[in-house]
Amino acid sequence: MSIHFPPEWHPQFGVQLTWPHAETDWQWILPEVTQFYFSLANTILEYENLVICAHTPALADEIKRGLSSSKYEAYIYVCPSNDTWARDHGPIFTFDNGQLAIRDFQFNGWGNKFDAHLDNQITQCLAQKGAYPTDNRRERSLVLEGGSIESDGLGTLLTTKACLLNKNRNPTLSQSEIETELKQQLGVSNILWLENGHLDGDDTDAHIDTLARLCPQNRIVFQGCQDTSDSHYASLQAMKQELAEFKNALGEPFELFELPLPQPVYESSVQTSETTKTDEQNHQQRLPATYANFLIINGAVLFPVYNLPQDEQAVQVMQQAMPEHTIVPVDCSVLVRQYGSLHCITMQIPDRSDPL
Repeated sequence: MSIHFPPEWHPQFGVQLTWPHAETDWQWILPEVTQFYFSLANTILEYENLVICAHTPALADEIKRGLSSSKYEAYIYVCPSNDTWARDHGPIFTFDNGQLAIRDFQFNGWGNKFDAHLDNQITQCLAQKGAYPTDNRRERSLVLEGGSIESDGLGTLLTTKACLLNKNRNPTLSQSEIETELKQQLGVSNILWLENGHLDGDDTDAHIDTLARLCPQNRIVFQGCQDTSDSHYASLQAMKQELAEFKNALGEPFELFELPLPQPVYESSVQTSETTKTDEQNHQQRLPATYANFLIINGAVLFPVYNLPQDEQAVQVMQQAMPEHTIVPVDCSVLVRQYGSLHCITMQIPDRSDPL
């Protein structure tokens, strides 16, 4: 079978969101994050469709009332959820013999850190309700999150050892066995393993989408750090050196674009959810703000900013890396308070056509 794992910039049918509700870890700032989701949803609807997972029928009605009219559609489905991180519990799409297919990998709450039994069933629930452009869903036993892998659509997959080789995911599999699984399931031939790179406060064990992203024209946009006094400096500098040595499936080096590191962001508000960090940790913990957590959609890049001095420079770097796309800054200050950002809460859905 011929399997093609499309890149994020492949033409898209739409974007999937899993909506926040009172039983998620967002409950302590639910009004603020709900407002953000409505703003984000209406922005996406200017470019393409939305598939929205709502926890209850009442929430589905609330979402419908809050969305603006658009030439694109918002398809709202009721499926129970633990939380909202669609990048990691959402489907991973491939083209199998030219036909769009769903790879439904397992999601275990980033190594059983959080309850995810409902989230792990969302892809099946949405597929059964006809939410996707295909009903060809194949469940897989491998624990794999969308935020942990990047594809260039030409055979190269970029990931991190800290995540995929962590024994809290697939404890019985070696690196070579995981490589075999990735090649068989995603049709890739060139797997690039980052050994360095981390963000303080990150719960994902170093997801690649917080650190380095594959972009069109053999480019990589990555989260840099130039401040020698910053706790991230050594790790991100070592990651930069690794990226400079990586080559694509044709043996060609990548052109690198370095994003500035956001200045340290800390949470000072008090969380009340039992599943989140304690109040003492909450006051001290640096939040994992990153500019690498952007979302590529049809004709645009939705780009996370945080009301920081580095925002403008980061947007300029992104525009240089993807000049044919409109760069749309999105204030993600509320998202980083729950230790994630823009790419983490979204999952792109390709359209049916496979250009290869």
